[in-house]
Amino acid sequence: MTAMRTALAALLFSISSAAWAQLPDADGPEENKPAPPAQGQAKATVPACSQRLPALRNPLAFAPGEELEFDLDAMGATAGKMTMSVQKKQDGSLPIQIKVQTNSFFSKVRRVNATAMSYMHPKTLRPSRYTEEATENEQHRTVDVAFNSKDRSVRVDYVQRGKPGRSNYNYEHEGMDVAGAVYMMRQLPLKEGLPICFDVYGVRRMWRMTASVVKREHVSLPLGEFDAWHLAGTAVRLDKPSMSREVHVWITDDERRLPLAAVGTIDLGAVRATLTSFSRPGEKARQAQGKEQLKW
Repeated sequence: MTAMRTALAALLFSISSAAWAQLPDADGPEENKPAPPAQGQAKATVPACSQRLPALRNPLAFAPGEELEFDLDAMGATAGKMTMSVQKKQDGSLPIQIKVQTNSFFSKVRRVNATAMSYMHPKTLRPSRYTEEATENEQHRTVDVAFNSKDRSVRVDYVQRGKPGRSNYNYEHEGMDVAGAVYMMRQLPLKEGLPICFDVYGVRRMWRMTASVVKREHVSLPLGEFDAWHLAGTAVRLDKPSMSREVHVWITDDERRLPLAAVGTIDLGAVRATLTSFSRPGEKARQAQGKEQLKW
């Protein structure tokens, strides 16, 4: 999987995340897949979710018209931009749109232009549908994911390299998509030590995200100075728990609950998404100024 595809899933995994964890390619070459455990070594297992997610805060920290813009850095170099925007309600759902595009420098390695949409319940923020459409180095692919909360199932229809396919999965307590998970986490009653666990769809697979709120920290960005909650966790693939990725996310400790940054790891190094501007209904838009001085 390319760095930018992992960056998109990562942010969402937590900014998560994208954000919100860096995920390996679901269909990557055999040599990129983890080796079986050595003799005597414990077999990797999926961590259990000891409890359900807590009730979400009200009112919502975001509304239709909010737009967030992030710089994406892959392996130490600026790779592109990502925007996350809240759309107007549609057929009883609250859509969230994510767009990612590589810059001219990174496009020499991999050209990516991708859009994802999460259709969430406007109160519970649980998804009913998630879609992706992307072009990578002239290769077009689409994904359409349907969530069924009654039997906790997920149906994935996709077309890649012109070939259609379908996969079916199940989740335990909570089933999210990588885009909606970011907004759901913004509504959690964040406090030090709060455990977080849910299953999340990303890169045509289901993953278990286990995390906790580490502590409240002061964060300095070109966008400004913020007090933020630091969340740290790990995403483990449900069908192959030997595949896991570490994730760190910072969310402001105020009524806006802005996702300031997400940092994750891929096999080649770190991928980071950093908030550089935002606009919200009824507020003056803010943009980053000056040089970056990260202090967390």
